[in-house]
Amino acid sequence: MKKILWFVLMLMLAFNLAGCGGEKPQVQDDKKQAASSEKLKIAFVYVGPVGDGGWSYAHDQGRKYLEQQIPDVETTYIESVPEGADSERVITELVEKGNKIIFATSFGFMDSVIKVAQKYPDVKFLHCSGYKTAENVGTYFGRMYQARYLTGIVAGKTTQSNVIGYVAAFPIPEVIRGINAFTLGVRSVNPNAKVKVVWTNTWYDPAAEKEAAKSLLEAGADVITQHQDTPGPQQAAEEKGKFSIGYNSDMSKMAPKAVLTSAVWNWGPYYVETVKAIKEGTWKSNQYWGPMSDQIVDLAPFGPMVPDDVKKLVENKKQEIISGKFDVFTGPIKDQTGKERVAAGQQMSDADMLSFDWFVEGVEGTIPK
Repeated sequence: MKKILWFVLMLMLAFNLAGCGGEKPQVQDDKKQAASSEKLKIAFVYVGPVGDGGWSYAHDQGRKYLEQQIPDVETTYIESVPEGADSERVITELVEKGNKIIFATSFGFMDSVIKVAQKYPDVKFLHCSGYKTAENVGTYFGRMYQARYLTGIVAGKTTQSNVIGYVAAFPIPEVIRGINAFTLGVRSVNPNAKVKVVWTNTWYDPAAEKEAAKSLLEAGADVITQHQDTPGPQQAAEEKGKFSIGYNSDMSKMAPKAVLTSAVWNWGPYYVETVKAIKEGTWKSNQYWGPMSDQIVDLAPFGPMVPDDVKKLVENKKQEIISGKFDVFTGPIKDQTGKERVAAGQQMSDADMLSFDWFVEGVEGTIPK
């Protein structure tokens, strides 16, 4: 009887221990789930695929940098979202899934952001390259025209035909401003050079953008640049044995024999600082337009075909821009007709630069209405 009682007691003890042991993993799982649920959810909306090698790729690199720098955030993204009404649906769905910060990364998402933001006042929305704001909506962009000017110097020093091709997306101030800055850079070192513009009315259409570059090469261009999200124009230049200037990210991998340099975006630090401010409760709606001194815009490394004297020339001018000694849109500046638009010594205001609707002297092409 004692043996039976002892056996029963031992069996009960074993069950209790097993029960206690079995509870521990559940407690740990609960803690993990709680930690996961406490992460700040952030969503990114891209107009193109993250593999475009350009605009959306650069933003996605910034998203990854954000995750590395702030571990207690959980990010997600939706790629290839059409601009217009469909983007409103996508942004709404992302908010409904619990995302508290939305980064909408294309100009055409602006109206959708404003509409959705009105319905969700507790969510913060950051819209890239737009101009409409609200209490919970801010805008952000970088002064890419500064980097564009520097790449113009490289192109102006490289061209032999004095014809440079520019494959342009849409005739909006952002794109026009980049064309003008690039042309001013070109003509600062080569007053005889012309910049020919072809519009594609696309952000991401590899075939159309490559064909546009081909038409410029056939028209005599020996350097091609672009405001597009694909490396198609770069590849077109390489196939013809000509040179190119990349955009958005370092495009030298796509056309190593052609790419002289690229005007590049570095979104990561901005995303980190913005999320930190929101987490700390110090963020307020604003319109951020970061200069080269913030490193949000920069140049990619030079290709081996760029001479040292050109590198030095560009670096000197870059330092002048960073220090504030030189401003790209400082007069005298004339338009295509020869009319003076900016007087000598005068600097264009941000408002004027953000509403560009005319080309500077040296640009060949028209601005569709």
